[in-house]
Amino acid sequence: MIGTELLRNAIPRLKDAGVEDAVRDARLLLAHAMGVAADRLTLHLAEDVSADAVERFESLVDARVSRRPVSQILGTRMFWGRSFTVTGDVLDPRPETEILVAAALQQPFAKMLDLGTGSGCILLSCLLDMPMAVGMGTDISEAALEVARINAALLGLGARASFQLGDWCQGVRDRFDLIVSNPPYIAAHEMLGLTPEVRDWEPHLALTPGGDGLAAYRRIVTEASELLLSRGRLMVEIGPSQGRAVAAMFEAEGLQQVQIVKDFDDRDRVVRAIKSE
Repeated sequence: MIGTELLRNAIPRLKDAGVEDAVRDARLLLAHAMGVAADRLTLHLAEDVSADAVERFESLVDARVSRRPVSQILGTRMFWGRSFTVTGDVLDPRPETEILVAAALQQPFAKMLDLGTGSGCILLSCLLDMPMAVGMGTDISEAALEVARINAALLGLGARASFQLGDWCQGVRDRFDLIVSNPPYIAAHEMLGLTPEVRDWEPHLALTPGGDGLAAYRRIVTEASELLLSRGRLMVEIGPSQGRAVAAMFEAEGLQQVQIVKDFDDRDRVVRAIKSE
């Protein structure tokens, strides 16, 4: 069987399962099964596909029909121009989170802290673009920290990135000139509205704190402020309806120059501020 036939059979199955971009996903899965680069797949579609590759492809398609995210199926996801290992123990790095990375890199920093680091994509992306800096990532999940450590090693950052098990700032004794976080912020009543890829496959601990979705910010603002150096920066990713509420928390804590940063779709995405001298 040639690649074109495999795609012709798989795409309707994915569409019937509700997969939004069935053509793109089928091509990614076939390229992976055949062991070719995704952007070179077209050159191989007329070739006979080995029996082993056909079996692999069918298994991958079955996983996608169950609405398992492509990143978990393939084990990797591109973020900030680099490939990150992804498992079901961490959030799938999202393009919107690159807004947080871009904001963090607008000014130099020497030492950063990433609260709830997950895959480590925020911390490691920042460190790669700030070669003289070091950083720490904390997470309440040891399984997530193991993924972050793998990514740090793969990206050559084992000497500059450290990881610590803990609930937000718990156990952190150092001081930092940059603290960032993409905490769980989905309100309890919003969970049912998520896509199956997110609701059924990503760790709920990293998606929602329950209630109004703001519990993590209440802790982070208070705890992180104590760990900031003078003129240090604190910035967090938020849900699009949470900008004013989180900005008010920053102001109540006495942080200065509080700003809300928009994302690609002009939605509130990041709140940032500076600790006074």
